[in-house]
Amino acid sequence: MPQNKYAFFRGEIRPIGEAKISVMTSALHYGTGVFEGIRAFWNEEEQELFVFRMPEHYARLLRSARILLIDLSYSVEDLCRITMELLRREGFREDVYIRPLAYKASEEIGVRLHNLESDLAIFAVPFKLYLPAGGIRAMVSSWRRVEDNAIPARAKITGAYVNCALAKTEAHLAGFDEAIVLNEDGQVAEGSAENIFLVRDGTLITPPITANILEGITRDTVLVLARDLGIPVVERPVDRTELYVAEEVFLTGTAAGLAPVVEVDHRKVGSGEPGPIFRRLHALYEAVVRGKEPKYRGWCTPVYR
Repeated sequence: MPQNKYAFFRGEIRPIGEAKISVMTSALHYGTGVFEGIRAFWNEEEQELFVFRMPEHYARLLRSARILLIDLSYSVEDLCRITMELLRREGFREDVYIRPLAYKASEEIGVRLHNLESDLAIFAVPFKLYLPAGGIRAMVSSWRRVEDNAIPARAKITGAYVNCALAKTEAHLAGFDEAIVLNEDGQVAEGSAENIFLVRDGTLITPPITANILEGITRDTVLVLARDLGIPVVERPVDRTELYVAEEVFLTGTAAGLAPVVEVDHRKVGSGEPGPIFRRLHALYEAVVRGKEPKYRGWCTPVYR
């Protein structure tokens, strides 16, 4: 599989081997960086690579940076332009994952956000499946999601993902594919790095953005698609045991896409197979991200055209 050859680093696109930081970099020690995950999808029929909802991702990156006092001199339009140039330079003809990273770049010791330099890096790599295909076995983690007044989950803060890693590895070591985390109120928050949906009595349900979750762009996409398909949608708090009695459960995220959960805590979800609402949404989503649905074409930025 071909790998990436370039990165945007310290203000210019350069060979990936030159995109290196010092071991003294502040963000490496204190987790003081923010990042995004952006997907680009290859459309074989059109011989085109489409970047999905790129402006929305970069708007979220700038919001995350504001929370961590990371000063960037780039606008959303600047970041989109840089990304397009990087992808054209790479010449990918397959699905791609794009990783922008803004971070505290000063090379000094000291826990703080103020009086530190900020910098930005962007790279992209070929990308296939993030979660197992066909259905996920999940467990409710013993690790709770961090609170907004501790480390805000709505910002993609590098240091906060230690919380995600603890939950994910706990699940893996226990023989599961993925973790589902609760917030400090004991209600369902999300997966280790994905938002969560469930179906009860034909209604699509997802925790609200005030439940210490990431304000997911794939989550928002699913909400739009569901309403357009005429599927009832409710955003409300979700109890743990609702996962056990739901007809369907699935996870959403930039890396994960839409991924069905077929078992939670050794309890089969519904029939133990991906459900009908998931299948409708998944089929539409897969067409949308590759630019095959004219109604949603505005979400897709063509790279080579």
